[in-house]
Amino acid sequence: MAFELPKLGYAYDALEPHIDAKTMEIHHSKHHQGYTNNLNNAIEGTDLEGKSIEDILGNLDTSNAAVRNNGGGFYNHSLFWSVINPEDKGYLSGELKDAIEATFGSKEEFMDAFSKAAATRFGSGWAWLCVHKGGKLEICSTANQDNPLMPGIGCGGTPILGIDVWEHAYYLNYQNRRPDYIKAFFSVLNWNEAEKRYAEAK
Repeated sequence: MAFELPKLGYAYDALEPHIDAKTMEIHHSKHHQGYTNNLNNAIEGTDLEGKSIEDILGNLDTSNAAVRNNGGGFYNHSLFWSVINPEDKGYLSGELKDAIEATFGSKEEFMDAFSKAAATRFGSGWAWLCVHKGGKLEICSTANQDNPLMPGIGCGGTPILGIDVWEHAYYLNYQNRRPDYIKAFFSVLNWNEAEKRYAEAK
């Protein structure tokens, strides 16, 4: 069963003015579609065909650049679209709120630490909030389309929030103002989705 580009579940303009419709359209229908197609091509006829993306990345041979880059790109963007879903965004509460306050001190201190990880990622990459078994939280960043599911990448655990800091994610609207884009991310963040992912991962 080949991987398919996930449907967004919302319109390309649903995140405006924080993330513009043209960026969303190009990012989803061109970039993510490209990763999806290339991942399918990379695994076709191999023992990876038919496996889940989590299984593929969790047992990745990191020297396999085609699967590493395109599998990462497929997974990372799939998570990204779900955590910036504008429907029923909710607010930070419950066990995730308790864990964030226990780990970082407050929601604001978490946002500062996450923003710093995203802003200081040199070149292209991602910043993540990950949860380890038992519920411990950790922030990290990865280069290119790497993510914490991959062996030896760092951070570890299961990503429950991720922000794309490749220039294609924000350049039409924000040009080189990455910190402004990172701030906008928190305006479209779906806390209900993050809480659901936290409960499943811990």
